[in-house]
Amino acid sequence: MSQKQDTPKGINPKVLPIFLVFMVMGFGDVAGPLAGIVKEDLQISNFLSQLIPFSGYILFGLLSIPIGLMQDRKGKKFILVVGMSVAFIGLMLPTFGVYPVDVDTIAQGDVYQFFFLILISILLLGLANTTLQVAGNPIVRDVSKPGMYSRNLSIGQFVKAIGTLSASVIPLVAVRWFDADWKLLFPIYSVIILLTLIWVAPMKVKNQEEEKQNKASFRSSMRLLKNPYVLLMVLGIFVYVGSEIAMRSNLPIYLKEQFGINIKEEGLAGVLFFDLALLAGRFLGGVILNWIKPKTFFRISVVVAIVGIMGLFIGSSSWGAGASQIGFISAMLIGLGFANIFPLIFSITIDSMPDRSNELSGLMVTAIVGGAFIPPLMGLVADQWSVLVSFFIPVICILYITALSIFNVQTGK
Repeated sequence: MSQKQDTPKGINPKVLPIFLVFMVMGFGDVAGPLAGIVKEDLQISNFLSQLIPFSGYILFGLLSIPIGLMQDRKGKKFILVVGMSVAFIGLMLPTFGVYPVDVDTIAQGDVYQFFFLILISILLLGLANTTLQVAGNPIVRDVSKPGMYSRNLSIGQFVKAIGTLSASVIPLVAVRWFDADWKLLFPIYSVIILLTLIWVAPMKVKNQEEEKQNKASFRSSMRLLKNPYVLLMVLGIFVYVGSEIAMRSNLPIYLKEQFGINIKEEGLAGVLFFDLALLAGRFLGGVILNWIKPKTFFRISVVVAIVGIMGLFIGSSSWGAGASQIGFISAMLIGLGFANIFPLIFSITIDSMPDRSNELSGLMVTAIVGGAFIPPLMGLVADQWSVLVSFFIPVICILYITALSIFNVQTGK
């Protein structure tokens, strides 16, 4: 009977609440599209708007390794519960914050006060996301058959993409059909997180770390970075996440600058195309990885991503209204290419050194801090030159990932 449950086609019931945790992780990606929405709503600069993704991802760099060490002692379930509790608290702040709908009727100081409240909320959501990523990505391996970790992690990332997709769908639906706005995100997310917390809290998770003879430490984590393979893969996570968040936060701004599209309505459709492609790509990845080796699929993914990014440099508003379709198609191709890069880098690295999963998880989740630095850098370039020129930054990032996929032939052991 147990053999039947462990087959690749079966789903262990314990995976279901963990997959729901992955959807909660996706809520943290609201920092991306929120940058363009808040810039338009509060009339702030490109640089200030990109402080939103900075707040959402900076704690990955500061706390991932300490959280990984705590997880080594307290267990993954403890970290999951703490993460969701922090997320719930963070989302309560803007839910009960007072903010007039019409920005033109209030003082500039009040606008910045609400902007600061959003930054604090996103910072706490980023802290929660850090803890959930550290625990969630390796815990999938604990419930996976040998050789199926990449597939199951892609499925988890597919569920996460549903949470990510909601960050562009909910504001778009709120504006068009319910005469509401983007702030509706916060109470909706709060309710879902509370339900997930209630489901996860009583579950029992076997502590796989009992098999380890040596406990993880900060020194052991840093020692892993002396391995060139590990260092290159961690850097791959850094530039990938930075590029993904930069795309999500700058695509609406790009569509407005390049084609004159309204950010609050059609502009969000660009992020929607990107997120839908991520969603579809991760679902397909979970299927394709049953037959294709992860390293081969890695190379295919980056080729699709490059084609999509190159499409952003084609067309302008002078081409007519139909030219904006190029931007939407490019966003879709980028999403398809990006969809499986993170789970592939993560799982390939963990599978190369499974006995060091806590340390590797802490290091790679630390690298998610790339989402804090690359978007503000794009904002500075956009303010100095143009939004289109700023997209050369993710071009450079994806070229590094391309090189990583081509030369990733060692196991890292």
